[in-house]
Amino acid sequence: MPFKKYCYDGSKPFKISKSSTDETDLCADRRDAESKMAENNALIDELQAKLYAEKKEGVIFLFQAMDAAGKDGTIRAVLSCLSPHGVHEAAFKAPSSDELAHDFLWRIASKVPAKGEIAIFNRSHYEDVLIGKVKELYRSQDNARRIDLDKVIEYRYEDIRNFEEYLYRNNVRTVKIFLNVSKDEQARRFLSRIEEPEKNWKFSGGDYEERAYWDAYQEAFESAINATSTKHCPWYVVPADHKWYMRYVVSEIILATLKDMDPRYPEVTADRLATFAKYKEELLKELPEGGGLKPAKKKEDKKKKKAADKA
Repeated sequence: MPFKKYCYDGSKPFKISKSSTDETDLCADRRDAESKMAENNALIDELQAKLYAEKKEGVIFLFQAMDAAGKDGTIRAVLSCLSPHGVHEAAFKAPSSDELAHDFLWRIASKVPAKGEIAIFNRSHYEDVLIGKVKELYRSQDNARRIDLDKVIEYRYEDIRNFEEYLYRNNVRTVKIFLNVSKDEQARRFLSRIEEPEKNWKFSGGDYEERAYWDAYQEAFESAINATSTKHCPWYVVPADHKWYMRYVVSEIILATLKDMDPRYPEVTADRLATFAKYKEELLKELPEGGGLKPAKKKEDKKKKKAADKA
């Protein structure tokens, strides 16, 4: 699969300075990308229905990025095709006082999907090794005296790897997507938010102030991806300067994941079919003669009728 070049599963190092933010190699142009994404979304919808019906495995699609990279828009564009049944989004903001009173994975564990469900994480436990690392937030939080604060981030990388492997062994996959936007493109998107009234609500002074930490965040992303990329729980680093391309690539990642999970509608056993026949017999007794039921039509009959109507 061509998009595999964006995959980091621990078999190769990730260098953020060498990772393209603006390539569009997998599509001829925007129209081509949007056409392919539409096809992918239809297949994603079908596979999600099977996943929900089978209830054997769950999956987390986790999004991380710098500000203005396009997380919200990508989630809407790619995943709005899903049925509300069995799908939920969790947006992780700054932790509350109650959340800070627990271990850093506590608030994440409650959002893990059940078998048959999809969870969309808009930011995640990785905030604790991104902004948590850049701003050294753990130093101002309450910790037991035995905790070596100089090793907190290293410990968290290990905890995250173990947590995600634990989920994988318990039927929940974690697919991690980093939308990689350039500093120049972020500046253009910030200017758009300032200049266009309908986008003013998206911009805050805090967004601009975080740009001063750009290099530190780039290092934090590189370190986190290298420390937590595994075969079962890989990272995908997606070029994000062109939103249309980014969304198409994300749709390919999600589709490939669901195909690999291979969900299927549960098979109905002969005994269960026999039970259905008994239920049908009893229900028909309750209705007037004939039951008022229309005979089931085969799909071929429906197609013939449509063709005849057009003629």
